[in-house]
Amino acid sequence: MSPLLTPSELHALKDNKKLLILDASIDFQIPGEVEKDKTNLIPNSLRFDYDKDFCDLKSPLPHMMPSEERFNTLARELGVDNDSLIVVYDNSGTFASPRAWWMFRAMGHEQVYILDGGLTEWKAKGLETTQSYRQSEHKGNFTGQLDPNYFISADYVLAQIDNNESLTVDARSRARFSSEVAEPRPGLRSGHIPNSVCQPFAELIDGHKMKPVQELQTILQKTFLKQAKQTLFSCGSGVTACIVLLAAHLCGYENLSVYDGSWTEWGADPSLPITGR
Repeated sequence: MSPLLTPSELHALKDNKKLLILDASIDFQIPGEVEKDKTNLIPNSLRFDYDKDFCDLKSPLPHMMPSEERFNTLARELGVDNDSLIVVYDNSGTFASPRAWWMFRAMGHEQVYILDGGLTEWKAKGLETTQSYRQSEHKGNFTGQLDPNYFISADYVLAQIDNNESLTVDARSRARFSSEVAEPRPGLRSGHIPNSVCQPFAELIDGHKMKPVQELQTILQKTFLKQAKQTLFSCGSGVTACIVLLAAHLCGYENLSVYDGSWTEWGADPSLPITGR
């Protein structure tokens, strides 16, 4: 089953007692992202903030995947149960929500879906909005187990550079990948991870929604030339990498991982190798 839901499919689930609708919007403006609606919400939404709460507060890097213990504790406080039916969305489309989906998948939760097009598509269909979150009165029993293969470290990526059975895919723009423009974050080197390939996330989105699977397959087949046994996804800070990973998942690719530190970590560490054009 596809992890993508349409607004009508989500609306049809509104009376399901196991349903949790999570707003995974982030403040950071993703390049190419449509304008954020910071006023409206989908009714009965709960806030899932992976930039300030569901993250590793000890890391100097932004929104890093938290420990299993921290994720479980926060999820239970939010009212998440082991049998919850979770739908994540963001306030501008299918931009920030794929990372939230992947985080729950990393914790072993399979009943998690993405509202394709997010709040933008919900409003376009004329569906009701509200201006306040629902307050969870239920203490959840969520006991996820973190699979370390879902979010990987710089050391792991480094070890795979010369591995012919591994492919690293960079979701940043082609101009950033080839050092034609400076990085938006101060202090980062320009370039890319050696032997990686570029697949800009923006090429996989039509406005605020994912492109149809048939189009995604055509695009990815041109990028994923190497028949890898594992595919690693990187970007600026681990958000848009999840959009490209989602596209790969929709197209049937398996053994997928996100390099959580991405270029924010790699580009700042002079000990890590880079390639320019």
